[in-house]
Amino acid sequence: MKSYENFDLTQFNSYRIKAKCAKAFFPDTEEDLIKVLRENQDFPKIILGNGNNIILSKDWYDTYFIIFNGSFDTFEVNGNEIAAEAGATMMQLSEAALSRNLSGFEIFYDIPSSVGGAVVMNAGSNEEVISDLVIKVRYLDLVDLTIKEKPNNELEFGYRNSFFQKNTDKIILKVWLRLEAGNASAIREKMENTKRCRWSKQPRDYPNCGSVFKRPEGKFVGPMLDELGFKGYSIGGAMVSPKHSGFIINIGNATGKDILSLVSLIQKRVREEYGLELILEQKVI
Repeated sequence: MKSYENFDLTQFNSYRIKAKCAKAFFPDTEEDLIKVLRENQDFPKIILGNGNNIILSKDWYDTYFIIFNGSFDTFEVNGNEIAAEAGATMMQLSEAALSRNLSGFEIFYDIPSSVGGAVVMNAGSNEEVISDLVIKVRYLDLVDLTIKEKPNNELEFGYRNSFFQKNTDKIILKVWLRLEAGNASAIREKMENTKRCRWSKQPRDYPNCGSVFKRPEGKFVGPMLDELGFKGYSIGGAMVSPKHSGFIINIGNATGKDILSLVSLIQKRVREEYGLELILEQKVI
């Protein structure tokens, strides 16, 4: 396990917000993670996945970060099942599934997320979500530092929601997924079409963390923000994407404060105009 003091978090959050923390740990095993938590009980700690769905609100954290990015990412394939540690990326698992002619993971190709993060937010599309594939999850309960498991039917999955969204003191360690046998050509074609579609609609040329808000019932966020004139609107280095108004992009040295100011303004205008409360999909740290 590696650790670093006065650690730069800029490359460990997808908005590329410039921030540092007092110390960062990169655990390789479950034992590493438990050891860090036990030996540093008196210090405030933040556990960070791949940093793909977060907003760093500060430029300095007098805090220890435990980071699952570039570590804790092994996986194995047995038949049509994949058992993956929380830090394994969706791209890694998609490509592993393709190499074994396994179908079910195609739409997650090119999603910039770890499997742990994807399960926490039940990532996916309107038609397919990762909860469709999950068999069970292994997690660490921070209350008593014991390792536990839950099957799919106890994980309280919903739209961009799960047991782990509601219980932030439970940390995903490993996920078991069940796929189906498929045709390699058809799998690859769906993966490439998914990527092509995302790149045509999403602002992949600027740092961002995906959809900012959860979709309210009966409405789409992008068209609402277009009607309110938010497309291309900016505060500091944060801008509502000219390509898709459901995204906020970092056009240059955006701070967490810039992003959150823009979020707050959007929520206020949508509340006034539509009587709707936009719920932030991203986690503020």
